[in-house]
Amino acid sequence: MNIKVLDTTLRDGEQTPGVSLTPQEKFRIASKLDEIGLDYIEAGSAITSEGERESIKEITQQGFKSEILSFSRPLNIDIDYCLDCDVDGVNLVVPTSDLHISQKLKTTSEKLLDLSNDAIDYCKDHGLIVELSAEDASRSNIDFLKSVYLNGIEHGADRICVCDTVGILTPDSSFELFNSLGEIDVPIACHCHNDFGLAVANTLSAIKGGASEFHSTINGIGERAGNTSFEECVVSIDRLFPDFSTNIKINEIYGISKLVARSTGVYIQPNKAIVGENAFSHESGIHSDGIIKNSATYEPMTPELVGRKRKFVIGKHMGTHGLDNRLKELGMDVDEKQLQQICADIKELADMGKTVTDVDLQVIADNVLQINHEDMIKLDEVTIVSGNKVMPTASVKVTIEDEEILNAGVGIGPVDAAINALKSLEIFNDIDLIEYHVDSITGGTDAFIDVIIKLQKGEKVVSARGTEPDIINASVKAYVAGVNRLLGE
Repeated sequence: MNIKVLDTTLRDGEQTPGVSLTPQEKFRIASKLDEIGLDYIEAGSAITSEGERESIKEITQQGFKSEILSFSRPLNIDIDYCLDCDVDGVNLVVPTSDLHISQKLKTTSEKLLDLSNDAIDYCKDHGLIVELSAEDASRSNIDFLKSVYLNGIEHGADRICVCDTVGILTPDSSFELFNSLGEIDVPIACHCHNDFGLAVANTLSAIKGGASEFHSTINGIGERAGNTSFEECVVSIDRLFPDFSTNIKINEIYGISKLVARSTGVYIQPNKAIVGENAFSHESGIHSDGIIKNSATYEPMTPELVGRKRKFVIGKHMGTHGLDNRLKELGMDVDEKQLQQICADIKELADMGKTVTDVDLQVIADNVLQINHEDMIKLDEVTIVSGNKVMPTASVKVTIEDEEILNAGVGIGPVDAAINALKSLEIFNDIDLIEYHVDSITGGTDAFIDVIIKLQKGEKVVSARGTEPDIINASVKAYVAGVNRLLGE
């Protein structure tokens, strides 16, 4: 059975506290959602603002394959704004619990039912597809809930949706609720919230109970604890439910996850399923050994399935198999004795509470292998001029293959100026700074600063470190060390 997916990242997801997407960001996200196979995209809530309507219009004008909807209350003014945006349909949200009807709307069940029916009539008279969503359905009287749905279908509703608005369902109660709606002969959707961390489990149970569609957001963002996680649900259906499928291009999931994270500024927890940075990372020696022999030993799916790559993490729990694999990735071949010594040195460093980076691994391996890099570039001097009314300016003196060179650069800050002074030299061409990280090793104003950078030239990526009391010197030393490593390999 094919399960349809409605994405509400641009509406419910944007209601995440602190998130406000620009029209350009909304358009980029909608384009990617359409590209990866979303059946329905809730592009926003047309009643919200003029800017929101402009964003929705830009999306509806693209001729996407996905059906484009707007959120709407059962009010003609809302529906008119939806029509103005030229959407394909509306997610018509009607509160159905006694709590919402009496306390929020200050009305009666009978009047609510009339309001819902009239709104559906108005939508259908104007050619709109209607998905009738019962807000707070999980706390509604089941007989009244069915009455709202059956009346809505009689008036032309194309689909219905059960909303667990405050996330109180459990997998068992979710299955029972959807199973009890078997008499309804239009597609039934599930819209869950994650207040108790059960949104994905409840959605999967709803599908087993009869739902043929689910609502979700990328990365599970949304109000309070968020919504059903798109990536977790889609991959679970693909891997765990052999009788069900979706239209989603699963190998594109990581890409859309990163796009939404960048656009919203909402951090993805490292241990988040499917898209977290640790989802396919291994440190344990037992696990790494098993993975190398057969990835199925400790991975329920391959990382490539969702557009990821496997990582072996350096640390005290790692074994020699994972370490040897990582060393080979860095272009270093070692014998068994050298491998054991490198592993012991790493564990000693990790036991001191140190996070072991590729830079540390490179230094440790170089020491064991007695490799001495002959640096092509030697940093002789860095001078900075900066102030409130002075653009930060740096001069650097370097020796490149016995030739002394003096150069200058400006930037938005002293570190940027110093790096720019180096980057304008020909030898630094085609080298990109792709990551820059600063840590204070000790406390106080005289603290040692640890700068770790990643540089890229073509397909090569290297890490380098500079440790100094002065952040500028530490940054420049790390940059030069990284370039030397790139040029020397």
